[in-house]
Amino acid sequence: MMKLAVLAWVLLGAVSAPLSAAEVSAEEQRQALQIAEPLIEDRYVDPAKAAGLVEALRALRRAVEGPEEGAAFAERVTRRLREASGDGHLGLSYSAAPIADPAEEEGTITLNDDFERWYGRRVNHGVEKIERLDGNVMLLDLRAFPPDDMGADVVSAAMNVVAQGDALIIDLRRNGGGAGTVALIMGHLTKPGAPFLSEYNRPKDEWTHSSVPDWVPGRRFGENKPLYVLVSPRTFSAAEALAYGLQALGRATIVGQPSGGGAHPFEYRKVSAHFALDLPEGKTVHPLTGTNWQGVGVKPDVEVPEGKALETAHRLALETIKDRSAAGSGPRSLP
Repeated sequence: MMKLAVLAWVLLGAVSAPLSAAEVSAEEQRQALQIAEPLIEDRYVDPAKAAGLVEALRALRRAVEGPEEGAAFAERVTRRLREASGDGHLGLSYSAAPIADPAEEEGTITLNDDFERWYGRRVNHGVEKIERLDGNVMLLDLRAFPPDDMGADVVSAAMNVVAQGDALIIDLRRNGGGAGTVALIMGHLTKPGAPFLSEYNRPKDEWTHSSVPDWVPGRRFGENKPLYVLVSPRTFSAAEALAYGLQALGRATIVGQPSGGGAHPFEYRKVSAHFALDLPEGKTVHPLTGTNWQGVGVKPDVEVPEGKALETAHRLALETIKDRSAAGSGPRSLP
């Protein structure tokens, strides 16, 4: 793997005016783009697209003219990289505060991850709402997946509450992903030990495989009662992993519109004092399908406008409960 040296940029000629607090010099912009090039060549998950992405970076570097607001520059670079790759995880992030060096050479960094803001108690660790609908159909609205060590107890408590339902609707229409607890939820809904996801890491050229937990705390909704998952174009990343994993197992009916299509986990790689490359270095694949949802999204089993997804899923749940009851295999409150 290529070792990267920090580039020192020297400004020649007349002394420039001082930068505003939000501006980043042309030199640092060029530095960030140049250091990003070999990172993409060596580490980006899709080598076939690396050359085109590097050329996009070089074109951006040639177009740098002077100081620019850091956030605006990062947004412009991100937009161009995503146009060239179709990868919603790839981009450039800006930090007004200087970014600390990674603890290890070529190591990852944590950048502006205000976990308390995104996953903390003020957002109830992603659990937006639990509601008992007509017919004892439970609705669980999840807006994010918190790290296990931050919100697993709250997520598990929510799963214990919905376990009393005769059917369950999980609403992921406004869920952009997160940092954990997906496997925990799978454990409350599917057969213990069932295959979940495999992840390929390009720099290491290795696979890791995961399965549904053998045990979860408290009551389980179980693997037999009707389950529906609502998705929309805003459903992304870890939220798609949950929907796709349940669909691949034949465990849930997916209702709504195709999701955002982000199956490439990413790492932050520092490329200058104020910029980090959001770099997807791996891909997620389901062992039962041999593929994933990258670029295409999770495709609903029942496609309806996202605004009608809840109404549709509730109707389907009531019909299924009624049919099972008529067939003599009525719903059980507990698995």
